Order: sequence, then C-alpha cells, then structure tokens
Amino acid sequence: MANKYRGEIDAVFDGRPHKLCLTLGALAELESAFGDADMLALAQRFGDGRLKASDAVRIIGAGLRGAGLKIADEAVAQLQADGGAAGFVGVVAQLLQATFGVAEVSPLAPSRGSADPSLSLSPAAAAPVGVGANDPFPGTR
Repeated sequence: MANKYRGEIDAVFDGRPHKLCLTLGALAELESAFGDADMLALAQRFGDGRLKASDAVRIIGAGLRGAGLKIADEAVAQLQADGGAAGFVGVVAQLLQATFGVAEVSPLAPSRGSADPSLSLSPAAAAPVGVGANDPFPGTR
C-alpha cells in the first residue's frame, strides 16, 4: 500500500498493482529527460496543464523506477491502464499531486489550446501550489 506521506501512489497496469514514487533520483531523471534546469522548472513544466503521451511514459517510468521497479521506458510504453489514455493521465496527475502538492487534479478538464481534453491536465487544477509565489514545494519551510 502506498504511503502518501512519502509521495507514493498506487496504480494498476496490465491488471497488476504497482507503486509509483518520484524520488529525488526520479526527479533528477526527469530534469535530464525534459532538459529542465532545476526542480522549480520541472514543477512549472507540469503546472502548465499540457501532457504529451511521451511525457506520460517518462513520468510513469520514473515513478515506477523510483518505487524500485526495474523497467525501461520502452516497456512502460507497452503497459495498459484502465480507461486508456485518460487512465494514464489520471495516474500522472495523482503522482504529480503526491510529489508537488498540486491542488484539485482533474485529468479530464481541457487545457488552454488543447485539442484533446482527455490528454491534458487542467491548468488551474494542475498548477503546483505556490508556483509563482516562490514556493514550489509547499510545506517545506
């Protein structure tokens, strides 16, 4: 069972339960993969509310590896989730909420300029709490 205080979530892929966690190492992996300079830039990237399928693969893969599963992104891309693309977006939204403290995640809300609402996070709902207020990681002071 996932420990929400450690930023863990539970998800089901291919009918099997998995734990995901964006550890410091997993966040460093994502910074490198996305070319972001630091964790604030990473939080802001996720807070814009848009999500490509390749982003979901990287985030879910990093979360699975952060929780201890040895799995390559190529294998993550072959996984299936209940609800199809919306199911994957929901997992990403939960993981980002657990990691960055995003408020009221609504994975099916359309984002600005998004043609397919099932593949985006709501910008208002997915914005990290305090980003723009110089506090990207609430509760750490």
